[in-house]
Amino acid sequence: MSKSISLNNLSPASSSNVVVRTCLRVLDWLLGIRKMDRLYQSHRMQGLSKEQFADSLIKLLDIRVEGEAELLDKIPRQGPVVLASNHPFGGIEGVILARAISRVRPDLKVLANQGLRLFTELQDYFIFTNPLKEKDPRNGPSLRQCLQHVKQGKALLMFPAGRVSYYQADKKRVSEHTWNRVIARLCHSPDCLFVPIFVSGRNSALFYRLGRIYYRLRMLMLARELLNKRGATVRLDAGFAVKGHLVDSPEHCRALSYAQAAHWQQPWPPDTVGELNPLAEPTHVGSIETELAQLPVEQRLHQHKHFSIYYAWQHQAPNTVREIARLREYVFRQHNEGSGEPLDTDRFDASYTHLFVFDELEREIVGAYRMGQTDRLLAEANGDLNALYLNRMFEFDPTFVNRREPALEMGRSFLIPRLQRSHIGLFLLWRGIGAFVCQFPQYRTLYGTVSISKLYDMRSVALIEKAHVTPSADARPRHALNKAVHAEVAEFYAHTSPVTTLSSFLRSLESDGKDIPVLMRQYLKMGATFHCLGIDPSFNHTPGMLLSVDLPKAPEKLKRLYLGEGNQDDTNWSG
Repeated sequence: MSKSISLNNLSPASSSNVVVRTCLRVLDWLLGIRKMDRLYQSHRMQGLSKEQFADSLIKLLDIRVEGEAELLDKIPRQGPVVLASNHPFGGIEGVILARAISRVRPDLKVLANQGLRLFTELQDYFIFTNPLKEKDPRNGPSLRQCLQHVKQGKALLMFPAGRVSYYQADKKRVSEHTWNRVIARLCHSPDCLFVPIFVSGRNSALFYRLGRIYYRLRMLMLARELLNKRGATVRLDAGFAVKGHLVDSPEHCRALSYAQAAHWQQPWPPDTVGELNPLAEPTHVGSIETELAQLPVEQRLHQHKHFSIYYAWQHQAPNTVREIARLREYVFRQHNEGSGEPLDTDRFDASYTHLFVFDELEREIVGAYRMGQTDRLLAEANGDLNALYLNRMFEFDPTFVNRREPALEMGRSFLIPRLQRSHIGLFLLWRGIGAFVCQFPQYRTLYGTVSISKLYDMRSVALIEKAHVTPSADARPRHALNKAVHAEVAEFYAHTSPVTTLSSFLRSLESDGKDIPVLMRQYLKMGATFHCLGIDPSFNHTPGMLLSVDLPKAPEKLKRLYLGEGNQDDTNWSG
């Protein structure tokens, strides 16, 4: 058992050399290690268990740890897992994280800097390495031990930068060093999960100034930096576990860590909808069935099993449109998008075309789309763009609509809950759209929005925008999101495809592991272009992506599926 904290503990073989021993004692004094040892002795920390020592050190320094409970909730309780964190302080974060994580994963090991050998009581936590020399042959056994540890289904914590964060002149900010490539190799162990962690905090200004003079001075300052954390608050933020095969590089892991940073987190503004009014009473199904029976035969677009797909205008089927408005409000409220009114309706219900699916077995409407026939709407309004619902959310130059006229403006879509997780619901809506454009082949373009629920983290929405928006010069949001992507994540995106890595970011940020919205995924399959993202103030400030689909250029497989093999020639889209 060591009786003191001293540099001699790192090099016991040198203790017989009087000169070396004397030099090490001087360094103990210069670096603040002697002061640390006095605290160690006066508080009788010798020989404590690693848990007791960590608790004592954190209590002695009066460090307040925030976010520990949330961190522990995100750590898988069994199976192989690699946890990786930034390294803002150079020491105390390793103690804090090791102690916290070991509460739920007692099999935890930490790949750590050899400097932590100073604390002999903590050594059972650590697998030691020399981070300053990535190709040091002495690191080989340590890395093999890490790999074996993970393959055995255990937990490993890493600080892959290998050194404390420092001021980087080219970035003009304090940032992490490049992460060691071994992190990606470990994550690709069979069945391994990856948990990114970000620790918020900074060292002293002197630490960064000295580091700019000579980088090794940072190492010499670490003991003093540990002691000056007395009374500090350290915040821990972690992402949800991501399957290891989804992270393909150390840069990817590093960006996932920075995506958890506290200063990048931001709640959505309070809902504009206060108390929700009771939903309107359901429309009597008999009146709906009467209206459907009276529609012209061509407005029954398609029959699939016991589902019939129709289109109608409000003047033809007022009871049907009322029930659609009631169901819209019902479904939208579940996604924090409702108007709060008994019905989700506005003046555009009277001028737009309603495409909907009626379940004849259950005798209910199960889904709908509201479609604006732009040639018809603009003709009736003498070209006034205010006739288009989306003109309220986006500022259109006339060229945006003119280049796509005639087009169908798509919006206000919904599926009732029992069909939301079934492929049949979305298929029926798109089969209806396909049948409609076969009947009206002048509509070669669809444009509209995909709502991104505020049930998504705002960071996720910013990343979706970054990954999928191709800015359009003739369409701009009237109310932009104004949520920039974290600088370190943006730097990562500058060298890789945001699209290919988006799923890993969303899964780390979203508590239920959701990916991009299902409808957005469907539009992507159709070859959609996303022009911008805006906030809809009339829709409880819900974010929405403006998109357009050039139907003749959609994949042939999907055109056959939705347009029907027998109807494709009728569209005359070959020209």
